[in-house]
Amino acid sequence: MEWNNSHMKKLLAVVAFAVLLLVGLQNLPAVLAFFGFLFRLVFPFLLGLCIAFILNVPLRFVERTLFRQKQPSRLVRKLRRPLSLLITVLLVAGIVFIVLFLIIPEVGKTLQTLAGRIPSFISRTQEWITDLIARHPEWADWLAGLEIDWNRVGSQLTGFLTSGTGALLNSTFNVATSVFSGLFHFFLGFIFAIYVLMQKEKLGRQVKRVLYAYLPEKHADKTVAVGSMAHKTFSSFLSGQCLEACILGLLFFIVLTVLRFPYALMISVLTAFTALIPIFGAIIGCAIGAFCIFIVNPMQALWFIILFQVIQQIEGNLIYPHVVGNSVNLPSMWVLVAVTVGGSTMGVAGMLLFIPLCSVLYAIFRETVGRRLNVRKVPPEKWETPAPPALEAAAGAAASPSSGARPIPPADEKGPRPSGREENGADESSRS
Repeated sequence: MEWNNSHMKKLLAVVAFAVLLLVGLQNLPAVLAFFGFLFRLVFPFLLGLCIAFILNVPLRFVERTLFRQKQPSRLVRKLRRPLSLLITVLLVAGIVFIVLFLIIPEVGKTLQTLAGRIPSFISRTQEWITDLIARHPEWADWLAGLEIDWNRVGSQLTGFLTSGTGALLNSTFNVATSVFSGLFHFFLGFIFAIYVLMQKEKLGRQVKRVLYAYLPEKHADKTVAVGSMAHKTFSSFLSGQCLEACILGLLFFIVLTVLRFPYALMISVLTAFTALIPIFGAIIGCAIGAFCIFIVNPMQALWFIILFQVIQQIEGNLIYPHVVGNSVNLPSMWVLVAVTVGGSTMGVAGMLLFIPLCSVLYAIFRETVGRRLNVRKVPPEKWETPAPPALEAAAGAAASPSSGARPIPPADEKGPRPSGREENGADESSRS
């Protein structure tokens, strides 16, 4: 093999990559700290891209609904995107406000009811303890015989309160800092998402220009096709997730109203809103709903927990795979696999990410398999599902001798089939 500049460049690139990999493995903590710093630096912008992707789904619906003109005027073209974006933001904010407006007052009333019942609960508890000691006087003698060093208990309690106060102050400061940082990142990401949505077509053209400038045309075409498929799949998944949440909330509202549970509307809206978060959303909805019902009727709270689990099983095994699976063109079996694997590896984020990701991989793999079958010229009879036995029996009856058709000889017969004259000659020779 002749060594030219191209081979030398490839060799130098491999050697440089090996050296960098070795240095990185030797200084792994510093490398991880550097990448963590970069992630914290770009996190607001990644959050903005996620917000833009979520808002883009209702934004396209608003644009298609309100601006249907095939040849809009210049003023309409100029104001279409800002007006649609403003309506989308107000719509999403209104939905969140309505949910909070329905949930927070009910939770506040429940806490007030609980606070009003605490004194009676304490008095009943004291009466129960007094009655228990009266029925078991030996317990009172045992408690009186205990020797407790109250000075030691007081010193330990004082030390705990002293250290706990400092830890509480530190925790409060850390929580306040985290809340302020989260609000700042969200606000910055939201502003970045607005800019992205305002000029998303221009950004798409710029990304395509970069791809076609630095990649071979074949690879650039493939990258653009996969990106378009991923965008369509993730958008369909988001729409299917919202549809599934609405179905679940409506199902809860019907069941709770028919069975006369309290707070039916509030619990249904809360369940639909938290259903967007797999697993943890169901736990939050069940806990708040059971707590509100427990204040009114503890026995109904127990039945609500049982009913909640039953509806969750029906939704998780029947409704969710079909609704979300159909929206991303992924079979129900693989939806369950994606949810399980994603939750085991990356938690809640993995559940939300693995379903559309598996859909994209499934579509790419299906296309690759179809293309290889066409290249190898494999007939469909080799891989298609065989016909049921009833259809095979009907096909055999149609080709039987009683129907007038001449039977076909087996394929493993040796030699050619004799013609009509040869058959007649053989019959005459056998007669003679």
